[in-house]
Amino acid sequence: MHLVLLSAWTVLWFVLVEPHGGFSWHYLHTGGQLIYQDTSDHGTGGLNLYAHHPELQMGPLSFLTAGLFNPFPEVTGQFLAAALMSLLGLVIVVLAGRSAAHHFLGTGTNHQRLRQRVLIAGLAFIPMWIEVAVRFGHLDDVLALFFTTLAVRAVTRGDAALTGLFLALAMDSKPTALSFLPLLLALPREKWLRAALWCAGLVAVAWLPFFLGDAHSFAAARFAIPNQPASALRWLGVGDPKTPGWDRPAQAALGLALGTLAVWRGRWAAVVLLGANARIVLDPSVYTYYTASVLLGTLLWDVIGQRRLVPWWSWLGLLVLYGSVFAVPDDAARGLIRLAFVAVSTAYVLLWPVRERGSRGRGQGRRRPPARTDEGPAYSAPGEGRPDPGPWPGPAATPGAGPPAAR
Repeated sequence: MHLVLLSAWTVLWFVLVEPHGGFSWHYLHTGGQLIYQDTSDHGTGGLNLYAHHPELQMGPLSFLTAGLFNPFPEVTGQFLAAALMSLLGLVIVVLAGRSAAHHFLGTGTNHQRLRQRVLIAGLAFIPMWIEVAVRFGHLDDVLALFFTTLAVRAVTRGDAALTGLFLALAMDSKPTALSFLPLLLALPREKWLRAALWCAGLVAVAWLPFFLGDAHSFAAARFAIPNQPASALRWLGVGDPKTPGWDRPAQAALGLALGTLAVWRGRWAAVVLLGANARIVLDPSVYTYYTASVLLGTLLWDVIGQRRLVPWWSWLGLLVLYGSVFAVPDDAARGLIRLAFVAVSTAYVLLWPVRERGSRGRGQGRRRPPARTDEGPAYSAPGEGRPDPGPWPGPAATPGAGPPAAR
């Protein structure tokens, strides 16, 4: 029933937003045409794409995917792409639920309550997903977040190759996904090298041909956008009219540092939220679709990082970051709100005390059931001695992850 409700919620938002959607689809449409051009005649597409079009800040995988809609008229292609991207949002919610079920196996978790938590968090996530997928049509963000969610699923299964592969595909879709790289560290230590090699290899395959084919491709990394009055960057004292040269590297460094700290603190489920926080706090722009990455982070934190029935971080993120756009008219006030959300949510996921609910050593497989749980009695099917995994079964708890829950 929760999947039926989430599907209906997705369709409702799609119908409401699609007639006015596709605000940025022309970037993907243009890039999808250029990337398939033959470069033998010194054209501006193909491997020369980034050298001649630094304004196209999407990854090559996004353009290759967008090009699949080239045979259709632009309006039809945009509609089909929006429908596909909307469906991926629903798949993300399902993957988050399955990842949580896999992670909590053996801890006495009540999986009926987990389904309810996924439903409540998903109801907050879907409107922001429609914002990025339909209203703006940002296929690059959609693919980056989708592959990141698949990487989270691979982490809970302890699959090093798939974790590295999916993180690479995320970065091949959008470079800002680099901030999610600390998810590799959530694997057991002996799997780090294999995961890193898969990740580095696939990133190199996707990006190196452009930089080796035309040295001017590095111009895309220096592309600047206006520093908006409502950005948190203004509150940090950065008054430059455009993106400072240090800003993008600082975003990546901050996201990597916070994500690494989260894994070290046993809060690996917060990596995506912290990476998204690093982006919005240092980004000069304030597009509402940025909030979709934050909402994916809160979704994963609410269903994997803690066990409260009400996933209030997801709703807090939606109301504070998206609601303030309509309720707060002052640019400076909105910038302060963005900065406050980043500061409070980052401090919470990193510093709030974690209470162990069952002992589990690194790489030792399934956790022992905890002595007590505040989730209520776990449902077990007749004749079975383990909690009902619901629609997200999994054979083992997350290998090498930190403490199973945070209050």
